[in-house]
Amino acid sequence: MDISRRIKIRHLEAFVEVARQKSVGRAAITLSLTQPAVTRTIRELEEIVGAALVERDGRGIKLSHQGEVFLSHAGSGLAAVRGGIAALANVATVSGPPVRIGALPTVSATVMPAAVVDFLASGVKSPLRVITGENWVLLDQLRKGDLDLVMGRMPAPEMMTSLRFEPLYRDRVIFVVSRNHPLAVQRQVAADILARHPVLVPPAGSIIHPYVERVMVEQGMSRPIRAIETVSDSFGRAFLRASDAIWIISRGVVSAEIASGEFVELPIDTGSTLGAVGLVTREADRLHDAAVFFADILRRHTPMS
Repeated sequence: MDISRRIKIRHLEAFVEVARQKSVGRAAITLSLTQPAVTRTIRELEEIVGAALVERDGRGIKLSHQGEVFLSHAGSGLAAVRGGIAALANVATVSGPPVRIGALPTVSATVMPAAVVDFLASGVKSPLRVITGENWVLLDQLRKGDLDLVMGRMPAPEMMTSLRFEPLYRDRVIFVVSRNHPLAVQRQVAADILARHPVLVPPAGSIIHPYVERVMVEQGMSRPIRAIETVSDSFGRAFLRASDAIWIISRGVVSAEIASGEFVELPIDTGSTLGAVGLVTREADRLHDAAVFFADILRRHTPMS
């Protein structure tokens, strides 16, 4: 019989550990075996290869010349086997293509977390990637195939080349302040409030910028004097808590803070900013099964319009 077919993993494990510990006794402890069992395994291996691999060295042991030669191959072989076992375990828990989602701030703080929880609980064995960023960046990644789908406000028509949009619900832009802000208790606000406070505004090119421009014109509002352009929802929350700023943002981004009373929506009619929120995908491509499943989860988590 071929020698390689007679050598077992247990032979390599015992030999490599004895060589590492330079002691049968310590190797037995590490391997959770008895000392006689380790000795017997080493003897079996020596019989299979036809050479003495270990020899006594005072009260301990050392590798023979043949043992030194065999160790380099045994160690790399054992490492390869262990690597293969780890790879199989990884395949058992993560298989299938990744699900790559682009999430605008409108949904990253509302729909997306609950959808991810459901996806992980479903047992679908595909890795999940959630990418946030500006609308044009995410749509560009979607066109290139770096994302499977994007969820957020409906893009402008000129940005929808080769893409399709599925509306799921509607959201609107609001003016929000912290609960300690002097405007938080007022039932109506003057048209010049944006000139009297720092204002967080979406930059030109962001998906809600045209809506903000429109509502300021409709309401006859003065232009912000201390405007800070940002699309960062984490910065917006932190800055609102630390200042008397006004934040012009999609309601979905701060719905949790409004519900808790931490932030307060100012009494400004923004009905004209109501817009569709939904899924953007590539026209030519069919989503793989895991991405289709995640899209269905997103649909189930759609809030009431």
